[in-house]
Amino acid sequence: MVAPASRRKFIRYAGISGLAATVLAGCVKAVSNFKGDGKGPTNSVALPSGDVGILNFAYALEQLEAAFYTIVIADPYENIPSLELSRLTDIRDHEIAHREFFKTVLGTAAIQELSFNFTTVDFSSRDSVLATAKTFEDVGVSAYNGAGSLLVSPTYLGLAGKIVSVEARHAAYLRNLITPGSFADMTVVNGNGLDLDRTPLQVLTLAQPFITETIDGSALPHA
Repeated sequence: MVAPASRRKFIRYAGISGLAATVLAGCVKAVSNFKGDGKGPTNSVALPSGDVGILNFAYALEQLEAAFYTIVIADPYENIPSLELSRLTDIRDHEIAHREFFKTVLGTAAIQELSFNFTTVDFSSRDSVLATAKTFEDVGVSAYNGAGSLLVSPTYLGLAGKIVSVEARHAAYLRNLITPGSFADMTVVNGNGLDLDRTPLQVLTLAQPFITETIDGSALPHA
């Protein structure tokens, strides 16, 4: 169902700065919709089985993160330092690139574009924005770590490893903004120096409150 993704294709879609700018133009127009009112579509989105299901699982998470950071940058919280704004803009661009990468690789096998409910986030508050961002990044890292062992294709596994390393850089930066020196504390790294991992179903439970559609991950591989 999905043609093998090459490293060259990943670089093409995840490394071109112009891509993020082009996609952002459309995203900013829909910022009000991204914030949501809790009354959007309520249909269920079923993730398929196998590698296609795992890639769509990652695609759903990247849609969520890209939507969140698009709002953050379109209307930054008050008195945001210029360097902080610049770094959060970089993170937004990375998440948009990740989202577009999965959309392109999946092609007609991709799930629909999702809608989101961010009514629990106060986008005017630095504390609220950074706390939400930290949660998304920490969960994202654990999601890739948990899903990696479920992938059959070594090509997809290699590309997932490249993405999760970027997500971990985001997580470390955000955690350090909130509490200096907490970039890799014991809440995300275990006693063996390994990042924590979560199963796709555990991740979907955490992400679901922010996604308007109900995501059905029952067909995803579990072992």
